[in-house]
Amino acid sequence: MSEKRRVLLSLLLTLVLVMTACGLSDVVSDLDDQITTAVASQMTAEGPAETAAPLGQVPARTPRPTAGDADVPPQPTAEPSVTPTPFLAPSTSGGDGTALALGGRLAQIYEQVNPSVVNIQTTMQGLQALPEGFGQQQPQGGLGSGFVWDQQGHIVTNNHVIAGASEIAVIFSDGYVAPGEVVGTDPASDLAVVWVDAPAEQMRPVQVASSGEVQVGEVAIALGNPFGLQGTMTVGIVSALGRSLPVGTSDMTSAAYTIPDIIQTDAAINPGNSGGVLVDEQGRLIGVTAAIRSPVEANAGIGFAIPSDIVMKVVPALITQGRYQHPWLGISGTSLVPPLARAMDLPAEQRGVLVASVTSGSPADEAGLRGSNRQASIDGLQVSVGGDVIVAIDGEEVRTFEQMVSYLARNTSVGQTVTLTILRDGQRQDLPLTLGARPGS
Repeated sequence: MSEKRRVLLSLLLTLVLVMTACGLSDVVSDLDDQITTAVASQMTAEGPAETAAPLGQVPARTPRPTAGDADVPPQPTAEPSVTPTPFLAPSTSGGDGTALALGGRLAQIYEQVNPSVVNIQTTMQGLQALPEGFGQQQPQGGLGSGFVWDQQGHIVTNNHVIAGASEIAVIFSDGYVAPGEVVGTDPASDLAVVWVDAPAEQMRPVQVASSGEVQVGEVAIALGNPFGLQGTMTVGIVSALGRSLPVGTSDMTSAAYTIPDIIQTDAAINPGNSGGVLVDEQGRLIGVTAAIRSPVEANAGIGFAIPSDIVMKVVPALITQGRYQHPWLGISGTSLVPPLARAMDLPAEQRGVLVASVTSGSPADEAGLRGSNRQASIDGLQVSVGGDVIVAIDGEEVRTFEQMVSYLARNTSVGQTVTLTILRDGQRQDLPLTLGARPGS
């Protein structure tokens, strides 16, 4: 050991003793590590061994040595007291989450999925007023997204993307353009199918996963054409499940029907993403991006996607029949909450769907379901109470109105007979009901 190194180690040991007396234990620990490593380096001909940083951990920057530092051994990289957790843990389903966190898997997903995503441009005739008071037909345009469903030329998108369009242009990821022809639409699920006559190499169907297996916190990747910027990918997580999305109106709180089981994500979604894909970390479709919640009509971290399980039921019917018939009870109602339960002389913890009204001639009417028959005052508001309370369908518990709609969408079809378990005047009973087709579907 050179004299210069002995002096350096003596100074370090002296500094440790002084700082220990001052109570600087954390710094002392770091210096102890440095001294130990420096001593070990003198005992190894090759110098200190190089240690790889854990995956996802960025080593501290080591100063570049200068000519005057020739006798100073390389300084070790200090290990943090707590190893940071990678952004994604490795997926038990086979996906490489850690690689995804570093971007490598994201690039693979983009190469895999982007050729399946298309840009949809629509033209429609709109009346534009002129200063003289005359009118002139001027083409109005719209932008959206879609994706390849099969190799027979079928493209899936949102109904609101192509609604009212006189011309549809489908632009593939490589720039190939084909005119689109509407095959089927379903406003109630906001889905539509367009057919194109395109070469086989353009038709690269997206892989589909079950949205029923999706969990909050999982990776969510959106691909589409926000603001017409083709081939855009954004990444986030599944923020929530089981949301309801009203259809037929821009008002999120008032609509005749809602789409159940909606996936909420914080992956950036903007105008133009509609009809695009939301995929998992394996590049499989879990939802069709459809709407956002924002005060400025741009991404605010709250986006909504139609779940793939609904897509799998609706799209085949649109291809073969041009429409999809939704199962229908024929009631309006609300979730039973404690104040309503107490107003009906039920236990406050009782849950279910309170039937407010029954549509005349509907399946519910024919089955003998009863709507509310009196008014009660709750916090100064007059509400309808006294109707049947649906607590189960085919033996599966129903606690909210959203759960009931979700069950019907996932598990039933028009013409199917289900058994409703209801509370009537506090007494439990079963009521068979044959589902009809929702009007207009």
